[in-house]
Amino acid sequence: MLLYTALIDESRRQKLEAASYSSRYALALFYKAGSRIDVPWAAKYIADNPCVRFISIDDKKRNLDSTDCGPSVVVHTSVPFGVRHLEETKEEVEPLILEELQKVLPGLPQPISIRFHKWRYSQVMTAVAGCPGQMTLRSKPLLVCGGDGFTHSNFDGCVESALKVLEVLKSSL
Repeated sequence: MLLYTALIDESRRQKLEAASYSSRYALALFYKAGSRIDVPWAAKYIADNPCVRFISIDDKKRNLDSTDCGPSVVVHTSVPFGVRHLEETKEEVEPLILEELQKVLPGLPQPISIRFHKWRYSQVMTAVAGCPGQMTLRSKPLLVCGGDGFTHSNFDGCVESALKVLEVLKSSL
């Protein structure tokens, strides 16, 4: 705790703590070679399910047709589902997501492997206030925080933050 308080003054700490992030889960389902996922789309936003929010069929998205490896499906949950189940275990949450996925895509083949991921901090909901792109914690030695928590959650937000951090680095030389 002593190191933490020495690096970050109270005002900056409060700003960092006031930032908020959404939480969600993601599952990657891998299927054996020759399996087919018969849907007419490569990715889809699901608005009317309390759990499943986004589905991507990787081989379709990448326009791949391989006889050597099977398709994969990535499923993202909604933010309300992620928040509601945030402190539960993988063993508790994974079956719930798979059950809802079957409702959205009935008849999916049995996956040969599943990768489960919890995003406690998924996307920025409220960025760090008054710190567009970065926060300089110390000038000597230089210590700068950056990332989408200082802008917004997409590629442009990350680039915007990186450019702001670069400005600080250049000006310190």
